[in-house]
Amino acid sequence: MKTRELGDGLKVSAIGLGCMGMGQVYGTALEKADALALMARAVELGVTFFDTAEVYGPFANEELVGEGLKPFRDQVVIATKFGFDIGPEDLGQGMARVRGVNSRPEHIRAVAEASLKRLGIETIDLFYQHRVDPNVPIEDVAGTVKDLISEGKVKHFGLSEAGAATIRKAHAVQPVAALQSEYSLWFRELEAEILPTLRELKIGLVPYSPLGRGFLTGAVKAETMGEGDFRKGLPRFQAEALAKNLSLVDALAAIAADKGVTPAQLALAWILHQGDDIAPIPGTTKIHRLEENIAAADVTFTADELARIAAAVPETAIEGERYSKTGMAMVGR
Repeated sequence: MKTRELGDGLKVSAIGLGCMGMGQVYGTALEKADALALMARAVELGVTFFDTAEVYGPFANEELVGEGLKPFRDQVVIATKFGFDIGPEDLGQGMARVRGVNSRPEHIRAVAEASLKRLGIETIDLFYQHRVDPNVPIEDVAGTVKDLISEGKVKHFGLSEAGAATIRKAHAVQPVAALQSEYSLWFRELEAEILPTLRELKIGLVPYSPLGRGFLTGAVKAETMGEGDFRKGLPRFQAEALAKNLSLVDALAAIAADKGVTPAQLALAWILHQGDDIAPIPGTTKIHRLEENIAAADVTFTADELARIAAAVPETAIEGERYSKTGMAMVGR
């Protein structure tokens, strides 16, 4: 596996593994033994970059990732996140327990300690603010993580779905190693302002949902999303929008067939060609899909092929927002 350097000297595999989907977010949680085998196979194939968060579960995903990566601790970079206010179990399951955002310094410290314990590690390699808290100056957030870095509890600072002005303010206090944000062939708004800002400041980009939450693989249809699949609540996956968007996937599938690759490999390879400072973290629950995704790192394109791919999925043709109104209010701050 090729490696890439993000910001602040952080080196990771060109393709990482997003671990959120191992839980119940897409319906049924992966059996523990299967999750552990998936992570072990990822390491075997050269993946060194694994992503989790306290809110996934909540908490259970960190415990799973910590157990799965314990035998490989000295070979991997483990990223996790803080920034949500997670309530008690009686509020429900999953995201139902999220009461809003919380990046008060004392809360960041409490989350760091709890995440270290759940992951079973001494240092968090990359600690992201999951969503910007409008009630806490970003300078205070960056300063708190800076202190955690000086104490040896964190190695690198990251932001997620932050706006350009916020990124600049945070970076002035503590170098930001990476911005994690959605970026794929069906969401490219970052190219206007965010990507230029990251490159000016020498900050890496970690795209989550690089396969459009599975949509760009061509395998997602209305009937394939089961009970509990959170995508059912996203505007782009609503019946009418989904039907219109499927034509875009058909266009990508045709290009992929011409190239001799799968639609997923096409979409991931396209992202990798957008810059050496980009390391996507596709998630999966199946080893054969993991192997398929990792093989995308070896796919090359000509300039004409890249242009053809981008033209096949113009953003103006995509139907629906990527999050609900509540979710959209939390991004780009």
